[in-house]
Amino acid sequence: MSLRRKRSALYARIPGGADGRRMLWIALINKMGTGLWMGAAALYFTLVAGLSVAEVGVLLGVSGAVGIAGAPLAGHLADRFPVTRILIGAQLQQAVALLALLTTDDFALLLLYSAVNSLADRGANVLTKLYAARIAGPDRTRYQAVQRTVSNAGWAVGGLAGACALAIGTTHAYQALLLGNVVSFLAAAALTLRCAEPPSPSRVVSGSKMAPAAATAAPGTASNPWRDRSFLLFTVTEAALFLDDAVLQVGIPLWIVHATDAPHGLAPLLMVLNCVLVVCCQVPLSRFGSTPERARALLVPLAGCFVVGCAALTASAFGGTGLAVAALTVAAVALTFAEILHAIASWELSIALAPGDAQGAYLGVHGLSSSAQRSGGPLLVTAVIAAGPLAWPVLGAGVIVTVAAQSRLVRKRLNRQRAEVAPAAADRVVGAPPAA
Repeated sequence: MSLRRKRSALYARIPGGADGRRMLWIALINKMGTGLWMGAAALYFTLVAGLSVAEVGVLLGVSGAVGIAGAPLAGHLADRFPVTRILIGAQLQQAVALLALLTTDDFALLLLYSAVNSLADRGANVLTKLYAARIAGPDRTRYQAVQRTVSNAGWAVGGLAGACALAIGTTHAYQALLLGNVVSFLAAAALTLRCAEPPSPSRVVSGSKMAPAAATAAPGTASNPWRDRSFLLFTVTEAALFLDDAVLQVGIPLWIVHATDAPHGLAPLLMVLNCVLVVCCQVPLSRFGSTPERARALLVPLAGCFVVGCAALTASAFGGTGLAVAALTVAAVALTFAEILHAIASWELSIALAPGDAQGAYLGVHGLSSSAQRSGGPLLVTAVIAAGPLAWPVLGAGVIVTVAAQSRLVRKRLNRQRAEVAPAAADRVVGAPPAA
């Protein structure tokens, strides 16, 4: 097969056409820049800006809390203005805010610029998700899996390059990493400018079996996620299911250091394993969540993987180095698959449960779940670590309860959507003109 045919075959497997492929390049560039900077951010603030450890903690915590507002704000705007233009604004806002960090070592100004960056970052995540849903249509689940795979690959490449720069350890090296992230946002904005605005016909959730119901709203009114009790409860349960992120990124490294005999160098290796598994498995597994019903069915194996991971973390504290390494590896693998399955289920359900007339606003509210986990997840995980090995199974039991509650909630909402679709479909049949 010629190179051109291979490329055509590859393009055919990526939903969204040329704009969908262009958005994948944007994701790759964006995450490469983020990977460069995120591993060096705390060190930059301490070694270059001269902040104390306490000040860095306050800066990261407050800026993260401010960023929570970015998701609903971006979703609200996306229902009223072109999503590509808002996304470009968020990308440029991030570039300017990061560049401003180079201009000062004043704590108040650093806090302000970091908060502005965090606000745009959370908003951009929602906008990217909304763009993918609109551009990929029925294949949105597969497209999200491809995009997530590309993002993880970009993060890994950026992180590796950042680690090489950190080995130099000079002020100029840290500044170069920050500038690299700035350039990535500028390049992403330039590419986004070339993307066409995706269609959003009455905000129909295309491709889903529940699309007609999801697009239904009372005449003359727009759905309001803040008054939608079942969707708010769904968002609350989502925050708990995003805990795999905190356990993988915060819990396992701290657990290795404080509770096991495993070598400290195992922590970054497990993060690499996480990235490799996501890159290899996210797309193949996406076919199991292509409809709301199938996505809901993934909640059971998701809970199983999380429980296995928690049990393995408990086991890692009882035994020597060999047992600890083996148990921690099992924990990382199990929690990574919990992460992959949740990404698939969360993506499909958040789109399918959002009324079409306010899809952006609903996805913005749903974005609060990951934002809340980023703020509160590390606190909960460190509390579990402080409580000791037997606290991990308790956390696993909490996830089982959460999954049961979400599954029941989603089933009731999907059934209600079916009930709303049936009369409308019957009316269309009754009102149809007789066949010639």
